[in-house]
Amino acid sequence: MLLSLVVHTYSLRYWFPATIMLGTAPAYILSWGVWRMLSTVLPASIYHKIDDRIYCIYQSMVLFFFENYTGVEHGGIYVKRSAKFNEKAMRKKLLNQTQTGTPMYLVIFPEGTRYNPEIKSVIADSQAFAKKQGLAVLKHTLTPRMKAAHVAIETMKDHLDAVYDVTVAYEGTLDGSSQRRTAPSMPEFLCKECPRVHIHFDRVDINEIPPEPEFFRRWLHERFEIKDRLLTDFYESQNVEKKNSFPGEAKVSPLRLYRTLPSVMILGGLTLPMLLTENGRKFYVRTWVCGTLLGWMWVNLCP
Repeated sequence: MLLSLVVHTYSLRYWFPATIMLGTAPAYILSWGVWRMLSTVLPASIYHKIDDRIYCIYQSMVLFFFENYTGVEHGGIYVKRSAKFNEKAMRKKLLNQTQTGTPMYLVIFPEGTRYNPEIKSVIADSQAFAKKQGLAVLKHTLTPRMKAAHVAIETMKDHLDAVYDVTVAYEGTLDGSSQRRTAPSMPEFLCKECPRVHIHFDRVDINEIPPEPEFFRRWLHERFEIKDRLLTDFYESQNVEKKNSFPGEAKVSPLRLYRTLPSVMILGGLTLPMLLTENGRKFYVRTWVCGTLLGWMWVNLCP
């Protein structure tokens, strides 16, 4: 009984950082709302600079828990999975970003959804699609869909000098029979259950990417064939030097405490006063509810 309680408590270690990350969201929303109102008479460039800074404060607070609190480093990527692709809306958003001169990295997952070895039907459908299109069947990745990636590169090509092909692999995700398990999610990282994350970067010059849709499709699939070979060596190689590693020089990129702790203190300092008074708690809850509803309306009415 005691052992079961200890194991259960250990598995819930992620609740504290998760509560802090979600709990400070109203303070972030309120800070952004105040700045949005104050900046209405200011040039758009000034608004965007401070807006980016407010967002960076929140993201730095999130990174504090993944890097400094747990000792792991992991970036969260948020993907909207949908069978519908709004090309017009995507072009509009990308053009707005490039016209305002906002420094950014655009991350695209051409697979459209996660590779999950436990969902056999998705893998089978992906491989069947590759066969139908006359493409090589991939084992450790899903068949990439080219539309979003092609639209993004075509829209931003005058502002790009390269595209980075990023491949991610996780240690400790093989079962007793050397079969892949589901990749770790945020709770596993917060509980430090993933020993290491390996990230392979390959820089592709923008001039090497064909603009024609059909040639682009072939190029993209060839990139995923390279990924598949990298992942096959990582998970299946009998060579000790190749297994659980990627080729090339490995570098560790630690995030220093002074880059993340101030953000935790700022957002914590804005959140705590609201929770200490009855009126503050009411305002906090209303911000949660109204902020969620307004955010949902915004992303759906203004895609």
